[in-house]
Amino acid sequence: MDINALFTDEGLRAFTATVRDQHVRDAQQYGQIADIVRSRLQQTPIEGDRWMAKRLRAWKVARQLKAMQKASTEAAAKAEALYATYVNEVLELPQRRATAEAKRLERKQGRQAAVGAAVAGSLNRTVTALSTPQEQPGGTVPQARPAEFVAPDNPWQQWPMAAGGERPTSTINDYFAKGDGK
Repeated sequence: MDINALFTDEGLRAFTATVRDQHVRDAQQYGQIADIVRSRLQQTPIEGDRWMAKRLRAWKVARQLKAMQKASTEAAAKAEALYATYVNEVLELPQRRATAEAKRLERKQGRQAAVGAAVAGSLNRTVTALSTPQEQPGGTVPQARPAEFVAPDNPWQQWPMAAGGERPTSTINDYFAKGDGK
């Protein structure tokens, strides 16, 4: 047998078909032999047998042949499973990977298009909101302080001072205690 032929679709198919057919024939023979052995042992008494001893002995021996039949049937099924797994995991794998990659790219492009559309929509709403004058309905609180609170000559008195402060700090260093350089 050429081992390289097993790595082709036709070669593995031929091998698994041969093995499957052999195991199916073996299973049939084991089943027929089990029936014959069981019948013969049930009809053959051995000196000192009790009334069910023949049947029990026939069942015990035939049970081993039935186990062989079951193992051969499972081996035939495993031969078919071998071919199916080879086709699924080796032969069809590149095609499945290409299909999955195409789907992944399609989803990615769809997400990018959705993000682009959301950004464009947001920008359109922002431009529309900024370009149209908004009239304030009556009875609402204005967002900005009225102009009369702001003293044009001293911007620090625009808002009320905290208790105890004469002037606001002029730099960030005023907020932190100065260390002695350690």
